[in-house]
Amino acid sequence: MRVLPILCRKIKLWYLWLILCLALLNCAPAVTVIDGDTICLPSGERVRYIGIDAPERRESYYEEAKRANQELIEGKGIKLEEDVTDSDRYGRLLRYVYADDTFVNAELVRQGYALVYRRGKFQDNKYYNVLKEAADEAAEERRGIWSLSPPHSKIQQRPNDYYLPETFMTQTPVELDRPEHLFLH
Repeated sequence: MRVLPILCRKIKLWYLWLILCLALLNCAPAVTVIDGDTICLPSGERVRYIGIDAPERRESYYEEAKRANQELIEGKGIKLEEDVTDSDRYGRLLRYVYADDTFVNAELVRQGYALVYRRGKFQDNKYYNVLKEAADEAAEERRGIWSLSPPHSKIQQRPNDYYLPETFMTQTPVELDRPEHLFLH
């Protein structure tokens, strides 16, 4: 008859161990947002989003891009997808990023918080058309970066690096050969 209390004690210990393990899984370190196009994984690896370029610190829309990235990423299941290039010159992984079912790279562009690199700027072009369509939509609706006049400093400084939607080009006459003159006329 002493077997029953010992068995009950073992079951209680196993049950407590299971609860502890489940609690630890829920307390796993979260993904940290660095800026509008970079995150840091719990492993410490940094991930740079492929195909897009969000504003840097002290540029227009930096805070909004970072906040949008946080809203898209935090508390979600993160999936990373490679293209051609594994990492950049800074050692960051280059990936397409999904938060649950949302393609984060494209959503940041769609919201107007990131530019799309032109095709051929880098080897990684698997979702170029998806990103381009998101930029077309953002420019058409004049969201975020596309609402600025004169254009965002990234476009003024390096216009040949980015895909510039036709809507933007017709709304904002630009001289691509002479970035110093890339202002509204």
